[in-house]
Amino acid sequence: MPTRTAAQRRAEARIAYDAFIAACPSRQLLDRISDKWTTLIVNALADGPRRYGELARVIAGVSQKMLTQTLRALERDGLVSRTVTASVPVRVDYALTPIGRDLLPVIRAVKTWAETHIEEVVSAREAYDAANGETHKLK
Repeated sequence: MPTRTAAQRRAEARIAYDAFIAACPSRQLLDRISDKWTTLIVNALADGPRRYGELARVIAGVSQKMLTQTLRALERDGLVSRTVTASVPVRVDYALTPIGRDLLPVIRAVKTWAETHIEEVVSAREAYDAANGETHKLK
């Protein structure tokens, strides 16, 4: 068997990725990008870098803990970059990386779809609940 380079091995592994397989690492990425806070943060960074406080104001309802955790996870995954500028006070900016920008159209489409179809979904839920004797709040 001929020796393969690291790049060849990575290319072969990419072909083998299948999110339907439980052990596939792409499932972790699907979990990350399907998270509501990820969706909102990526959309909030669409127009360029933002400071932490700006993100907290734009994304209503996000706790400091959840915003920090999600930003760290997105930075770890290479979707968001964090830039610290030495000043008084210290300035920290978050921005989408090239792969984060590549993900943006998909995330933006999901957000737009949700905003467009929420009334239909609410009606479907109400009809389902009425037919099945259940009561739920929008979740």
